[in-house]
Amino acid sequence: MSPPAERLEPQAPRHWYRSTFYNALILGVCNFLAPGIWGAMNSLGAGGEEKPYLVNGANALTFCLMVVSCFFSSVIVRKIGIKWALIFGTTGYAPYAAGLYTNNQYGTEWFVLFGAALCGISAGVFWMAEAAIALSYPEAHNQGKFLGFWLSFRLGGQILGGAINLGINASNNHAGKVSSSVYLVFIALQALGPFAGLLLNPPSKVERTDGVPVRLSVTGSNWQEIKATAKLFCSRNFLLITPLIAEAVYREAVMFTYQSLWFSVRVRALGSFLSGLVAMMAGNILGGFLDSKKISLRNRSRGAFLTILGLQGGWWIWATVLVTDFYVTRPTYDWVDPGFGKGFALFLFWVAGFQLNYMFLYFIVGNLAGSEAEIVRIAGLLRGTESAVQAVSYGLNSVPIMAQTANVYLNFGLWGLSLVPAWLVIREIGVTMGDKKLKRELESGGVDQSAQQVQGKEDAMGRRSNELDRESQ
Repeated sequence: MSPPAERLEPQAPRHWYRSTFYNALILGVCNFLAPGIWGAMNSLGAGGEEKPYLVNGANALTFCLMVVSCFFSSVIVRKIGIKWALIFGTTGYAPYAAGLYTNNQYGTEWFVLFGAALCGISAGVFWMAEAAIALSYPEAHNQGKFLGFWLSFRLGGQILGGAINLGINASNNHAGKVSSSVYLVFIALQALGPFAGLLLNPPSKVERTDGVPVRLSVTGSNWQEIKATAKLFCSRNFLLITPLIAEAVYREAVMFTYQSLWFSVRVRALGSFLSGLVAMMAGNILGGFLDSKKISLRNRSRGAFLTILGLQGGWWIWATVLVTDFYVTRPTYDWVDPGFGKGFALFLFWVAGFQLNYMFLYFIVGNLAGSEAEIVRIAGLLRGTESAVQAVSYGLNSVPIMAQTANVYLNFGLWGLSLVPAWLVIREIGVTMGDKKLKRELESGGVDQSAQQVQGKEDAMGRRSNELDRESQ
């Protein structure tokens, strides 16, 4: 029998710059400067260009390369550690913005694709690293709030991009591309990403309020990591949530292409700004709910699933009706035009729903990983799967008929296909699975007695729920 874990009493961090809040702030700043600004450009619709097809093709290339870099990301962490993996991941974003600038200013197309390729090589590693950090650094009772706070910075990039562009293009009530001055601001901001990453604490120096040490390292050989990652990808639970991942992220290209096709430049800027604010509020509300101690883990996971997926079903019906009409009428809506509200409101709800689904996916995979090393692997798999789906989505959105109508219908179908497989996993969280984050920390040693009691209650409730399910059958 293994000796009991030493109890660590809750304590305040000795240094504020080692706390989980500080690290959430730095991770958020990195997110803001890298994918946040990338999202700002794409939230303008087609990267701010007049037509979405070249940029959608470039984004498809980015995500194809991210699939590869995500899959091998645990090997990279083994070599250089999680902090330096994050720093490396920020380096490819500025060349992407530079490619859009040269296309906007001079009509150059090859640099758009070159920048997209550099972004894809680095961004896959960044996505894995930030996900692994977000799932491992915070205390168990702060997991949801950490996710909401961190992901708010990604939306902060979108809000800033929208505000800048709205100020520059407030009088432009026609379709077209945004001012080249916007890209210069974006390039400067993204170039700061690696320097912000230097401020992050490595796992061994993080000081949590519950006293639990953060262990986020990979110790196996390169070949062992590749085999372990492939095995995890083929596991029952990950395969079952794959349709949910696809449904969630396929929408990004759909909603931003929708915005670029049917709205004026200043409305696209307004949409970037307002949708970021709405999504930020929705994400932080969800984070607080997922951390609630008054509601069992079982009921939190089920309640979030039913609410998020239920709302999205209504939005896909709404979208199907609108794009079918727009394909015939060919509008370019400005905010002074009749009928503007029905199409613009859908975009706001779409972006908010994207944020909710994004956060919920982190919550799910955090309850699938059984060890700290597995956190790195499943984070890479989550982001790699997202990248594969987004490569297909952006690629198909470079085809006019798919961009205008068919991708909305396809995403609606993905939503329907994801419901049953995802439910088979969701219903086990807090029941047969228990609380995986607490279990990981119990095994690493140093979770206090109250946390162990919570875990025991969750496990007992899970056993009782299973007994009731068998009796009902």
